[in-house]
Amino acid sequence: MKNILIVEDEEASADYLEGLLKSINPDFNILAKLSSVKETVKWLTVNKADIIFLDIELSDGLCFSIFDELNISTPIIITTAYNQFAIKAFRLNSISYLLKPVRKEDLEFSLSKLDLIKSLYGVDIRDLISSINGGKSEFRKRFLVQFADKLVKIETTEIAYFFVSENGVCAKTFKGECYPIDSSLNSLEKTVDPARFFRINRKYLISSDAIIGMRSWSRNRIKIKLTGHPEEDEDTVVSIYNVTAFKRWLDS
Repeated sequence: MKNILIVEDEEASADYLEGLLKSINPDFNILAKLSSVKETVKWLTVNKADIIFLDIELSDGLCFSIFDELNISTPIIITTAYNQFAIKAFRLNSISYLLKPVRKEDLEFSLSKLDLIKSLYGVDIRDLISSINGGKSEFRKRFLVQFADKLVKIETTEIAYFFVSENGVCAKTFKGECYPIDSSLNSLEKTVDPARFFRINRKYLISSDAIIGMRSWSRNRIKIKLTGHPEEDEDTVVSIYNVTAFKRWLDS
């Protein structure tokens, strides 16, 4: 456990925490110090840390909003000036709840606790959290949707991609059929198998089987050609924030 993300809206507190961590282990690598929900979501979309130190109140809202956007399995240590959020925090991946000002001995104990969990279970803590949270058995296998006056059952293996239209979210099948889905892309991203589906941008969540071509695009992005989709549509360009994760997803 060497790669650390600090999410803290007070610069002095973030610097103080970094100093404490470095005094415990100079080899700790502080990947980034972020101050808002928005930039944390953006960072975690394409990056990973071994542990996240997370303040409750950030510059643009409570940190819990991050978990509404992303499915995070990284272990978390909460650092906050308030104790009223403790119960809610432990519903996340929190292994410790430290009140400010953070004391070095409390920080050392929390880090030792994480190492102990790793050694007891003999697995990566992120894999353990993912397993506790449900693992792959919880991924959606099918959708029941209403189409005109009929109810239609669609297997996720039949879906080429989900996309945002003027009328809401739709699922496009490999047969070219389009069905309305009563869910947001944010919610869908958390419930479908990430080995099969990837969120390339704000509008598209695509299946790897639907990709029939790729080419370089401006600003180091990637243009995706999808089965049954107009090639000239620029909506299928991988967001600049997702390119690294997208390449890793395809190469896994």
